[in-house]
Amino acid sequence: MQTFKYRAIAQNGTPVNGVIEAYDEFEAVNEIRKTYSVVEYIKPVRKERRINIDVNEPLWVSNKTLALTANQFFIMLKAGLSMTRTIELIADQCTDKLMRRYLRASAADVAAGYSLAASLEKNGKKIPAVFIETIRAGEESGTLEQSFQSLEEYYTRAHKTRKKVKSALTYPIIVLLLAVVVIGVVMVVLVPRMTETLQSFGTELPLITRILIAISDFFKNWWWLLLIIIAVIALGIYFFGKTERGKMAYSKLRMKMPVLGKISRFNAAAQVANTLATLLAAGLPVTRALDIVSRVVDMRCVGKELNEAIVKLEGGMSLGEALKDSKWLPEMLIEMITVGESSGMLEETLRTIGMYYNDEATSASDAALGLMEPIITIVLGVVVGFIVIAIYIPMFSMSSGAGGL
Repeated sequence: MQTFKYRAIAQNGTPVNGVIEAYDEFEAVNEIRKTYSVVEYIKPVRKERRINIDVNEPLWVSNKTLALTANQFFIMLKAGLSMTRTIELIADQCTDKLMRRYLRASAADVAAGYSLAASLEKNGKKIPAVFIETIRAGEESGTLEQSFQSLEEYYTRAHKTRKKVKSALTYPIIVLLLAVVVIGVVMVVLVPRMTETLQSFGTELPLITRILIAISDFFKNWWWLLLIIIAVIALGIYFFGKTERGKMAYSKLRMKMPVLGKISRFNAAAQVANTLATLLAAGLPVTRALDIVSRVVDMRCVGKELNEAIVKLEGGMSLGEALKDSKWLPEMLIEMITVGESSGMLEETLRTIGMYYNDEATSASDAALGLMEPIITIVLGVVVGFIVIAIYIPMFSMSSGAGGL
């Protein structure tokens, strides 16, 4: 519910100022006109509590929270609780601050007679469109409990996949960070001290040692410039990635990369299949479901192809035919969609192929991460070996010369 302040004219012509709570501006005007004949002015009131910022509040609603919330809705609605009471109970138990706030705001709207999907769409700015649209479809078709069950399964799979990838990436990232810190300390602190010692002997240093000293001097004297360059490049990449052109370019680049491209294709196929299956299970028509998938899929180039497929669907093509010329989705996915349509089991087929591509993406990610460890080890070995050799050769030459004397 929103609060509106207004100015109206009473029956006797007296101007009146006041406030009213309503779902939107149209409902507010209708309510005011029940008492006053003319509404001169109406404006929503900004709530002061929204100005306060909680630094501990999460930036988005996690897949884990969405899965748990969907599961709680399924259990409580199946037990016969009213929607308003269900929302209140789940809000009280929710540990995610964003979701708790969204649910509490939605409880008042639902109690006033509005649908859960509409209230979540208004209040839950960071809840995925798939979650809201699946609920809306369940409300329209009378299969809300099944919709929540589908959402629980969908977000549970998404959470497990994300958690596994995050866990696998932790080790190589930590190793790389430690390596950068150690090499930085060596180049900025250790090498300059060794340089002073070597140069004090007054002999000409080998080429490899001079190269090491030059690199060390650059890091020591121009480290701030290096940080500025890295920051500028990172910000440029970040802001370009926020534009539509940047999202499209980055998605195409990721899909074309040698190793990551394969993983990106599998992930995109799994996301399309799983999301489409969830939306179709909720009762959405194919065109509407495909429109939602095109907006939530991570790869923008895939989303564009799905948008183009919607036009073909509206022209009378089947989904398999509409996706036949896809450049980014795997051929096997499109063939299985065609088989599912022909057999009348599109939803089940999408679930099966979605699980397959989930497994394929996980296997490809594990294989890629498995290759990273020896590559990181080799690179670090080369860097450390270069430093050791560059320092050892002049020391060995000097000791050999002293022995000859």
